[in-house]
Amino acid sequence: MRHGRAAAFLATAFAVLVAVPVAARRGSVPVRGEGRAVIVVSPHHEQIRQEFGEAFERWHERVHGERVTVLWNTPGGASDIRRMLEAGALAALRAGRSVGGTADVVFGGGSWEFEQLKRPLSAESGGTTRTASLLEPVAFDEAWLRSIYGDGTLGGRPVVDPDGHWFGAALSSFGIVWNREALAHAGVDEPSGWESLADPRLVGLTSLSNPAQSGSVATAMEAILQHEGWGRGWAILRRAAANARTVSASGTRGPIDVSQGEAAEAICIDFYGRFQEQAIADGGSPGRLGYLDPPGRTAIEADPIALLRGAPEPELGRRFIEFTLSPDGQRLWQLAPGTPGGPRRFALRRLPVSRAVWERDRARFIDRDDPWVSARAIPGADPNVRAFVAPLFSAMAIDTRILLRRAWEAIVRHPAYPAGGGLVTAADVGDPALRTMLEAFDAMPVADGPGGATVSLAYAAGRAAVRDGWLRGAWRGEGLWAEAESPADALRVRWAAHFERTMRDVLAVAEDGP
Repeated sequence: MRHGRAAAFLATAFAVLVAVPVAARRGSVPVRGEGRAVIVVSPHHEQIRQEFGEAFERWHERVHGERVTVLWNTPGGASDIRRMLEAGALAALRAGRSVGGTADVVFGGGSWEFEQLKRPLSAESGGTTRTASLLEPVAFDEAWLRSIYGDGTLGGRPVVDPDGHWFGAALSSFGIVWNREALAHAGVDEPSGWESLADPRLVGLTSLSNPAQSGSVATAMEAILQHEGWGRGWAILRRAAANARTVSASGTRGPIDVSQGEAAEAICIDFYGRFQEQAIADGGSPGRLGYLDPPGRTAIEADPIALLRGAPEPELGRRFIEFTLSPDGQRLWQLAPGTPGGPRRFALRRLPVSRAVWERDRARFIDRDDPWVSARAIPGADPNVRAFVAPLFSAMAIDTRILLRRAWEAIVRHPAYPAGGGLVTAADVGDPALRTMLEAFDAMPVADGPGGATVSLAYAAGRAAVRDGWLRGAWRGEGLWAEAESPADALRVRWAAHFERTMRDVLAVAEDGP
């Protein structure tokens, strides 16, 4: 049933992707016959699309003497877009057609998403295997790229693909946006770190997004797991999910809920939080919202742009990328509206990636914290963590959502549960019943391995084995899942059964009484 719904979603989404794009215009959709147009697929919000679309059109007419149009296609979040592009490419490969041809540029989403887009896809067609990647490498002048990216890394993470498949267009960090009035009403202090999301006084007052649909939220959750550690990180995420009033499909939903007072806190990418903070202040309520990158506990990564394979207008696509990386494009992220070189209407509140622009224009920036000073590599970072964020969160917080909330409420109602906020685990309590409830609540699932083995996810080696064996299909043929099943879906179903069982264990102890 779940696999059928996913297939139906991708079919519908791909139909949206290849439909006539939405233009970044006030009211009308330009007709392509009026001049050349570049089609940009993007998860970016309307204000970014409007400022970059209009600025590129002005830049192109000034630099190249030609009027062109930017057409935007916004079919979903970054993860949705990747899956749609992959579905379209696989369909083309199976049908013997060329990949692409529906859009020129993909703009926005974390570097992890673009690394997936860079990987070649293969499909059988007419008895042969056809392979293609979704991104077309672009070669720019090396000296120009060095002026933008330096050595190409920031805090141990790449900000540009060395082979030219993708280019960081901006920098992103991840944190918490909060509503001061809602927190005060709940008696909760303003957050100082990720553990604030676990405060039991926030039941029904956090807003989360599904990391399977929002690449930015997936990266934020990965940052929590990498910095806090696997066990503590999942304890925070589990309580945040139990506190959540909603788990939405879009990374923009959380900051909107917080700004409207429907939630007190939300996980989000920095510019969603800062933009919403700015919008509320401009609307006459300065100080109502706050945003925090947890000090030393966040990630700073590139938000890329890339040329799509089979682009209808590859020259315009390349020029759109060039403009985005140029000082004219980079200044749009941080200068105040109406200032020379800045956006015309909206403060975008994003960090430019260009070191040359930082050096030249930092004094005019709205946000001046230098990411090259604050970014640090994560000691012992596990590259396999990201692969588990979406399936484990979905099994825990979506498939068993009602039981998760009921179990959490039973725990915090226990008379021995400590008053106040902060993260409380079994190790922090002395009451035997409460300790048993917390142990069951925080129990993590395992994965079946070949030959009846059980593989723990608590260790990096186990995560690497399960990622390769289950999520990448290396254990296909070992009898761990049915041939017709998606191994990722089969694993999620098993993990959901684990969480259902453990949440019922919590409730059973609660029913026995203290």
